[in-house]
Order: sequence, then structure tokens, then C-alpha cells
Amino acid sequence: MLNPLKITPCLWFDQQAEEAAAFYTGIFPRSRIVSVSRFPDAGQEIHGKPAGSVMTVSFALDGQPFVALNGGPQFRFNEAVSLQIDCADQAEVDHYWTRLGAGGDERAQQCGWLKDKFGLSWQVVPTVLPTLMQHPDPAKTRRVMQALLQMKKLDIEGLKRAAA
Repeated sequence: MLNPLKITPCLWFDQQAEEAAAFYTGIFPRSRIVSVSRFPDAGQEIHGKPAGSVMTVSFALDGQPFVALNGGPQFRFNEAVSLQIDCADQAEVDHYWTRLGAGGDERAQQCGWLKDKFGLSWQVVPTVLPTLMQHPDPAKTRRVMQALLQMKKLDIEGLKRAAA
């Protein structure tokens, strides 16, 4: 698959690349697994993976290309990098929040952020939020921020009420 954007995020997993790609492609529309590459017998002294086991999975989420790599346990996801999902309405917010959050770390949920069962951080954000946060009236943006800080999953009507 050619990527006209030239940038493809690579997600490092211990050994769950294929499971994660299947999980994510089952959540987002217009998504699919593009290809799977496997470790050869060459280089086993470096990569330590059995020949034939999954090395990378190329997949697309709503047209955005990704690569999942079975790199081993040396590196873990942390909150310094997250994937943001722009949601048109509350139904989309609810869908992504519920599906991605299933089996994830509930302690890591705040202000629209969640951590999925693989430890990857996501921001599930309604598209109206930037408009509310950039309003010329600072009192409105202050109220929206106060409401936002009290939420885990974002509630669009609650944010709009705070702005009103």
C-alpha cells in the first residue's frame, strides 16, 4: 500500500502485533490488514524470534497506514505519544471509547484520553472541542476547561452547556 502522506506510524509490540492490528481494524471503518511479514531464520541471534513468526503487520485504520512490529519486551507504550480520533458526534465518541477502552487501563482515563488493552494511548475527541476551547470569550473557555477536567469520556452536550 502506498502512503501519500509519507509518514507511517510504527507501533512496537512485544508479540501482539497481529492481535492488535486485528483488534484495531475491527473498530474503525474502512480498515484492513494489508500484509504480514515473518521473521526469517537469518538474524535469529539478534532478533531472537522463531523463524516464521510474525515480524510486522501493515494495516490501515480509516485509510491511515500503520505498521505493527513484534519487537520484543524492551520498549513499552507510554502517554508521551497518543493517537487522536476526531469524532463528529456523541455516537462516535461512545463507539470509540467503548471499543478501544475494552480491557484497557481504566485508571488512565481522563479528559477524553484512554489506554487500550495493549497500553496504547488514544484521545477520543469531539470535533466541536477546539471551537469551544478557542472561543473569544475567556469565561466560556474557562467553563469548558473546568467541565472537561471533570470528564473521562467526553460528553458533547455537557461541554456545550458549560460554554453556554
